[in-house]
Amino acid sequence: MANITEHMEHETTTGLDHRKLLIWAFLGSECMFFGSLIATYLVYYGQGLPGTPTPVQVLDIPTTSTSTFVLLMSSFMMVMSYNSISKGNVKNFRIWILCTAILGATFLGFQFYEFKEFATHYGLTPRTNLFGTTFFTTTGFHGAHVTVGVIWLMSLFFYSFKGDLTKDHGLMVDIAALYWHFVDVVWIVIFTMIYLIPVGVSS
Repeated sequence: MANITEHMEHETTTGLDHRKLLIWAFLGSECMFFGSLIATYLVYYGQGLPGTPTPVQVLDIPTTSTSTFVLLMSSFMMVMSYNSISKGNVKNFRIWILCTAILGATFLGFQFYEFKEFATHYGLTPRTNLFGTTFFTTTGFHGAHVTVGVIWLMSLFFYSFKGDLTKDHGLMVDIAALYWHFVDVVWIVIFTMIYLIPVGVSS
């Protein structure tokens, strides 16, 4: 009876749980947020101060391609973790969710390395020129979202040891998966629009 009551409280007129509607609304607003950041970067592309670093000089496509692959693989791991919890296999869920978090942390490591290289070898910081400002802002905000995602995933991992995370709690993992896939898709757009297309055109 309690489960039926809880189900009715969470369900909306659309037939979807209100928490899932909320995450979709949040992700929609995030699309506009990142869209504005990327658009700003493209508008000011090539308008840096003379003598300051340019995208062609500093962007390391092979290294970033590797970090992109790592993040994409984390999406596959996320799918496997959700599939495991949907089947009530908590043990496999823990393995896959931990792998997802590790790959997300690895991506952040790549990003930290990239930022450090830019500052150390090229003198590029957010204050150097418009390229530095827009680049660090866009990729930095994405990195912050990935960090939140990694913390979220690890909280689910540890929560599973309390014995509360079962097949019936699949919605919790589903919502986390939606968020994680979102940050992956956003990075694909960033990688394409900021790294691949401008550098390819300039070269």
